[in-house]
Amino acid sequence: MSGELSLNINIKEPRWDQGTFMGRAQHFFMVTDPRNILLSSETLEEARVTVENYRAGIVKPGLTEDELWRAKYVYDSAFHPDTGEKMFVIGRMSAQVPMNMSITGCMLTFYRTTPAVVFWQWVNQSFNAVVNYTNRSGDAPMTVNQLGAAYVSATTGAVVTALGLKSLAKHLPPIVSRFVPFAAVAAANCINIPFMRQRELKYGIPVTDENGNRLGESANAAKQAIVQVVVSRIGMAVPAMGNSNLFRFPLLNAPVQVGLVGLCPILTVSSLSACSSMGLGSLEPDLQERIRKTNPDITSVYFNKGL
Repeated sequence: MSGELSLNINIKEPRWDQGTFMGRAQHFFMVTDPRNILLSSETLEEARVTVENYRAGIVKPGLTEDELWRAKYVYDSAFHPDTGEKMFVIGRMSAQVPMNMSITGCMLTFYRTTPAVVFWQWVNQSFNAVVNYTNRSGDAPMTVNQLGAAYVSATTGAVVTALGLKSLAKHLPPIVSRFVPFAAVAAANCINIPFMRQRELKYGIPVTDENGNRLGESANAAKQAIVQVVVSRIGMAVPAMGNSNLFRFPLLNAPVQVGLVGLCPILTVSSLSACSSMGLGSLEPDLQERIRKTNPDITSVYFNKGL
């Protein structure tokens, strides 16, 4: 009997059942594993070749199922699902925990002075801009001018919002001011994500059938995708931003805040899912008509909403 690995393993889908919390947790812990950002370019390229060869029906001699799945998750952690391009390292999901725990911990610690608010909100929104662009849905490129305009609009809007909320908090009870970082992050996400993904709103994102066959591009799907991402990002920030300063001195407080905040992305990232769906009737009328003519049995479409 041949020991060659079967070609019937469906690596288009996650290894674990996504209908259960534990299945989603196992899947996203693999995709967001911070150790993946330490992998060399050679390791990433080897994973890419392994996955693409397997999809083409080519199996490397001696490849095991566990090795195939490991390559698949390394590939998913570093390469964009629509474009296939290697993603910028700090924009990858595997960088989310270490980056978020550092930035959010500092935002919670150093939020009392205006210069500190401006600096850390700028750092946070610059990082978010990179993440939002890196994990955008669709494969249409953005020009340098478009990207620059989106970045400036997103970060400026977010910082101004944070300063406005900080100013407003001066007239509210002290306990309310503790939630200024969370309110600023929530409002900033509502600004940053749509700005960085505005091209999707204009031109749409790819929608597919359940087998991944491309059916067209939909701006309505882009709207739903961006709303879902905004809500999930705000949800991720809730437990982290609920912390308050534990010590009088920031230099003592910062390491503890960073450590506590680090637990939040780890616990909440398993609730994310890059794949989403919508009913055929929610698409643009012309796209609905085209799909019904060629695929009369389709009632729902699927799309990568981004992360």
